[in-house]
Amino acid sequence: MAFNDIKDAVLIGFFLAFMIGPVFFMLIQTSILKGARAAISFDLGVVLGDSVFILIAYYGSRSLLEKIKDDPRLFSVGGAILLVYGIITFLDKSQKRTVQDETLVLPEKTNYIKLFLKGFLLNFINVGVLAFWLGMIVIVGSNLQMNPAKIFNYFTVILISYLITDIGKILLAKQLKKKLTQNITYKVKRIMGVLLMVFGVVLILRGFIPK
Repeated sequence: MAFNDIKDAVLIGFFLAFMIGPVFFMLIQTSILKGARAAISFDLGVVLGDSVFILIAYYGSRSLLEKIKDDPRLFSVGGAILLVYGIITFLDKSQKRTVQDETLVLPEKTNYIKLFLKGFLLNFINVGVLAFWLGMIVIVGSNLQMNPAKIFNYFTVILISYLITDIGKILLAKQLKKKLTQNITYKVKRIMGVLLMVFGVVLILRGFIPK
């Protein structure tokens, strides 16, 4: 992998770690209530869910990736998916609340396996996550000449960067909880939505406008 590819993958992983949603709040809450080890167990389950979605997206879009080689306009498919995902993120008001509003019912004795499964299922039942990874696969696959090894390495770097950033969030959970007021949480979510929409539009244009 080229240095620029690694840099891009690291930035994407960092960006994903701050996507406001149920996983974000549950991770912080778990860290505060059960400690860093429990939160890391939960987060590893989340990462496994992302890994499964990436595999589903990759093998489900292989025929589309092959067509992109012959028709670059299909590159805009990934952009369209990110655009829609960004619009949904921008308009979604379900997370307009603070971390303090979240409730987390856990057994007194920490069950790391149960937390791992909870992280996996909470992420895996979110179809929007699959849509996001599908868009990313289409974009990244075309940029990396549909090379399976390069694609695998790229997404591995994303997930490692995501996990490392999450560990930082876990260690700073109490500080983050104090900072995440209702207003800030809502604004961050809308900013993420706008960024996704901008990326989507740029990619759509890239598919139709020659370099």
